[in-house]
This record gives sequence, structure tokens and C-alpha cells, in this order.
Amino acid sequence: MTMVFKRLNHRILILDTTLREGEQTPNVTFTIEEKLQIARKLDEIGVNMIEAGDPNVSRDVKEAIRIIAKEGLKAEILAHCRALIPDVENAASCDVDRVAIFLGTSKTHLKHKLRRDEENAIELVTKAIEHAREQGLSVRFTAEDASRTDYRFLTRICKAAEDAGADRISIPDTVGIMTPDKVRELFQNLSKELRVELDTHCHNDLGMATANTLAALEGGATAAHVTINGLGERSGIAPLSEIAVALKVIYDVDTVKLEELPALSLMVERFSGVVPAPNTPIIGENAFTHKAGIHVAGVLADPSTYEGFPPELIGRQREIVIDKYTGFHAVKSRLERLGVYLNDDQMAKIVQEIKERPTITKFRDADLIELAEKITGRNLQAEIPTKVEALIRVKCESNIYTTAIARRLKALKKINKVYEVTGNYDIEVTVIADSTAELNEMLERIREIEGVEATETQLVLKKFEV
Repeated sequence: MTMVFKRLNHRILILDTTLREGEQTPNVTFTIEEKLQIARKLDEIGVNMIEAGDPNVSRDVKEAIRIIAKEGLKAEILAHCRALIPDVENAASCDVDRVAIFLGTSKTHLKHKLRRDEENAIELVTKAIEHAREQGLSVRFTAEDASRTDYRFLTRICKAAEDAGADRISIPDTVGIMTPDKVRELFQNLSKELRVELDTHCHNDLGMATANTLAALEGGATAAHVTINGLGERSGIAPLSEIAVALKVIYDVDTVKLEELPALSLMVERFSGVVPAPNTPIIGENAFTHKAGIHVAGVLADPSTYEGFPPELIGRQREIVIDKYTGFHAVKSRLERLGVYLNDDQMAKIVQEIKERPTITKFRDADLIELAEKITGRNLQAEIPTKVEALIRVKCESNIYTTAIARRLKALKKINKVYEVTGNYDIEVTVIADSTAELNEMLERIREIEGVEATETQLVLKKFEV
């Protein structure tokens, strides 16, 4: 259930620039086939615009743009280029829907990078946009380093771009130095000065890319620039997952298929080699993991106690860590899930045993069973399961990254262990279901995962933990 705090009274578009800004991440480069797979997935989840790259960078970048442009995707395909006629012609030759023409507008960029004055800059932008329009292209003008540009000149060059035929203007915080209040004010003012729609492109140098992007949308921007996993120059830009989920949770604005975000993140993690930190919002391994006893007790009673939105919103599930911070309720819940029911005195003793082992960072199910046996004097490791348990082997298609499938499986409810194995099958998972019907439903969900070729299921009749 979402908690809506604000309203946005205009449509919001998502522009993903993983293929352009994202590939500018240090040590990251995508093959043409990888770019095509990313573009298809972005289109599938409902991204409105895909910035496919700058064809003037290299031949392979241009080829990737041309292939993506011919793919027949629903999303608008953009090519990025400088405000130079030859660059515009090269972009136009890729058969894209729109060209994104950029030019640095701050005094620093004009003086040290471009070595041009304001009038010359306006002339360059105007001619480039007019030439693109003559080629039948829609045009977005990007005022690079807009957040450090003199406001008087920023409005002048944006109005000139508008008059030349640009129907979108991007206002980037190129070095990530803005604050949400200032961003909101800037977009509110520009919305009054200009007739065209505005894009926001916020860098994360001070960790405020998401907050600044949302502030820009509140100020009147209609398109948010994002990348998968927040890739980009230096510290990257606003991540697709954070913006899309925040728009839903805070503003009740639907953009992309949220349940597909984890799979998309894994795909780009594999292609880029950049693994998000465990505490990364939305997609990080710890995003829905609870540890402290008082937190766990609250979540077990009502998940909204310590969750601003349910993990199911993006197709994930919550996890409870058992260690010295753990309270009574967490241990009781985990043991009962394993089919072990103890009285309060026995439970209290197990919790105390856990707290007296502070060096163990995470108690496994087998560890809890061992403690329960010690406290009760019963042999719990050979008890017949009270729920339907199964071992499911999964065979992956040969061209699929096995770990990506394994992580998708890990996110499914009822799956409590996932192994990558050798042999005829690639992955083995253990499932604990409440009924055979629920087990069958789980099997169907596993078979629906893209890249799963076959499964084999064995029911557990009796368990022996060693």
C-alpha cells in the first residue's frame, strides 16, 4: 500500500540514458548486443525515451544506435550530439526519433572548454537545431552545466533554442552541486519563462541526485533522466529504480513496471561489472532486511512499522537476520517456519544463547535447530516436516548468466535456499510451502522466469540436519 504525500499535476516521462551516460561510467563498456538487450528490456517495462548514445564517439556506438532505432520499439529513441552541423548530420543518419543537442552554457564551459562568447554560443545552438529540424528530427536542447550558468544567459539561450525549433530543453545539474529547494525554484522560474517542456538530469556527486530530480519534477519538469543502477560519470546520476519507486510511493504516479526493476538491475550488473552496494535503496541485497529486535518485532506484527512500502511492490521479499540483535519474536517466527514450536521459556533460553554468541553474524536454520535441540533435549533434526518441502533443480538456457537466474529465484517467496551447482542442472533451490497447491504455484513462477529451460522437483519426506 502506498503512502501519498504530494501530488504532481502533470504527466511524468522517464528517459533512460544507461546506453549513453551509463556507458560513461569508468571501466564500463557495453557490446552492441548488450545494448540491444538493455533497450528491449527498457521498452518492455515502459520507459518513454531511450538515449541510445552519441554516434560521433565511435563506429560501434553509431552502429548500436542504428540497430536500436530500427528495432521498432515503442520508446522514443534519441541520439546525443554536440551543437555542430556535422555531428547533427551523423546523428540524423541513424534514423532516430530525436536528436539531443548539447552545449556547455556556464562561464567555465564557455571560457575554458569551448572558448566562445555568449553570442557565438547562441548562434551555434540555433544553427544546429534548425539543421536538425530540416532533417525532420525532433530536438531536445541540453544546456550543459545549467546549474552553474548565469540565469539571465540561461533563459536567453533556452529561448533561442525554443525559437529555433527545440520542443524539449534539458536543465542538467552537471556537477551535482544543487539542493532540492534551489532546483525546485529554478524549474518553477524556467517553466514561466519557456513554452517547451523541461527535462531534469541530476548528477549524484553530493548524493542528492534522486532528491534533486524529484524537486525538479515538483518545479515543473516533465521528464526525469535516469540510468539503471545509477551509472554515469563520476558518481553517476539518479537511478531508475529510486525515481520510479519514489514517484509511485510519494506521488502515486505510475511510470514503469516496478516488479521488473530487480531483473533489469541484475542484467546491467552483469553487463557492466558494477555491483550495487548491499545497502543500495530498492535493489540492494539489504533493502528489505531487518535485524534489530525491536524492528523485527514491529515488522512481524505489521510490516509498515519499519517499511515505507512493501517489497512485493518490486517483486522482492523481506528478510529477517538472526544474530545478537535478535528478539524473541524473530526467533519464534523463524523456528515456527521450520515446523518447530516451543513454549515461551524455551524460546527465551534460545534467545539468550544467541546473544551469548556475539561473533556469529548470522544464525542459519541449522544453527537454530541445534539450539532448540539443546534446550529441549529432543531430536528435532529428523522430524517429519509439517509443511510441504521440496528440492527443485533448475536448468538454465546456455546463453543465460546463471547467477542472474539464481538472484531472481532468491527474491521469490517460499524459497529459502539457492545453490548454483554442477551437473545436468545449474541451480538447486529449497522450497517450503503451506500446501501442494502453493508448491505448484511456486513451480509455475519459476518456469516463467526468462532463461529457465527446465525444472525437476523432489518432495522432502524427512529431514536430517548434520
